[in-house]
Amino acid sequence: MDTKNIKVCVGLSGGVDSSVAALLLKRAGYDVFGLFMQNWHDTTGTLHGDCEWEEDRFVAEMVARKIGIPFYFVDLSKEYRQRVVDYMFNEYSKGRTPNPDVLCNREIKFDAFMKCAMRLGADYVATGHYCRKDEIAAPDGKPVYRIFSGSDPNKDQSYFLCQLTQSQLERAMFPIGDLEKPEVRRLAREAELPSADKKDSQGICFVGKVDLPTFLQQQLKPREGDIVEVYDAFYTDNVQYKFIVSTLSSLLRDDFAGEVPVLTDYISETKTSAAGSGDGSPRESEFSREKLAALADNDWLRLSQPVEYGDIRFETETYRSGKKHIKKTRYKDNPYGKIIGKHDGAQFYTIGQRRGLNAGGHKDSVFVIETDIASNIIYVGEGHRHRGLSRSCLRVAPEDVHWIREDIPMAVGDIRRYRVRIRYRQPLQSAFLIMRTNGLYVLFDAPQRGITPGQFAVWYDGDEMVGSGVISR
Repeated sequence: MDTKNIKVCVGLSGGVDSSVAALLLKRAGYDVFGLFMQNWHDTTGTLHGDCEWEEDRFVAEMVARKIGIPFYFVDLSKEYRQRVVDYMFNEYSKGRTPNPDVLCNREIKFDAFMKCAMRLGADYVATGHYCRKDEIAAPDGKPVYRIFSGSDPNKDQSYFLCQLTQSQLERAMFPIGDLEKPEVRRLAREAELPSADKKDSQGICFVGKVDLPTFLQQQLKPREGDIVEVYDAFYTDNVQYKFIVSTLSSLLRDDFAGEVPVLTDYISETKTSAAGSGDGSPRESEFSREKLAALADNDWLRLSQPVEYGDIRFETETYRSGKKHIKKTRYKDNPYGKIIGKHDGAQFYTIGQRRGLNAGGHKDSVFVIETDIASNIIYVGEGHRHRGLSRSCLRVAPEDVHWIREDIPMAVGDIRRYRVRIRYRQPLQSAFLIMRTNGLYVLFDAPQRGITPGQFAVWYDGDEMVGSGVISR
């Protein structure tokens, strides 16, 4: 390939990954230039309290000078606020948990930024993402662009690119996708790049590490509410929970002798002994494909719905206390739960969260299992294996299903086996994908911890990421 006539814009962020991406492209003979984008001005809620972008821009410019490529700057803060941050605020206000990094890549890096790069004459846009891309021909001869996990299993960032389209991938390049992080650091040090030892960025894309409640309070107002701990006895009598267990049991293969698993086998945020975390190939499921196909659409919808806790009511009673028999009020004991504290707003919490609850007096950690925005109540459970943290089925609304591989979409009635993750760095989990008229359903072989509305479910065929969708309620 004659690379000298191919102009590539590298999104220089000031970090080591994008710096080495630019270095490798320059060495390969491409006509390279760097473009730094500023996406955020406000420091409200940021833990550093200053404008990190100024230092990042300074480092990026020094990197460009060291490599010997032109350097440009673009302010996309208006687009970022409108298309990423406002979306974040809106989702949190509804009790959903968005992923701003996925949105930033779809709406900014590979849209607004890419369009700016093309105006500057670029043929391609390169980033420092740890992922890989290739091109194959469809049966009609048209090119199909595929995206794969990065070679470094500890740094794979394909999840964050799960909403990209074929037209975006056509113009994208990922020069470090075949490298591991230590090798990237080594190349940067050998080339004496100013970013060689710069720490990886953390927090919200282009905003930085933030105190999330403080950040969200720019638009979402605090409102005190109750924290309710849910006891295990609640699930014994709950109609929805019993429906889920009985339905999952009815979907098991006839030759399977065990009981349907209902609790996740959770170890840590990056480790699990659940199905699909092994060599990469989906194992044989305990569920019957024929029974999945026979289940009615409405039953799939109900199976995907989480248990709700609004039926847990607390009645008060009066009693007399102390020598003077002062009249006081207290809540009656409830076998299903107990009010254990107060919070500043249900919209500031997310499923699976344990920080910021201030719920003492427990042997194990306490986690959020549900947020009721309308009633402003947070429901919590004690321990990783609390029943409220585990779910086996999720739904993606029809309008939220996105196929990176536009040539292999699922039709209504299709059932496929894929590996799926519901958050970044989660080990891939074996699952059935079932397409119905009212949505795409993901039924995991093993229950998952903390399925969160607003996050993205992403499915893979081997190492290839083929589609994604926003998790519904």
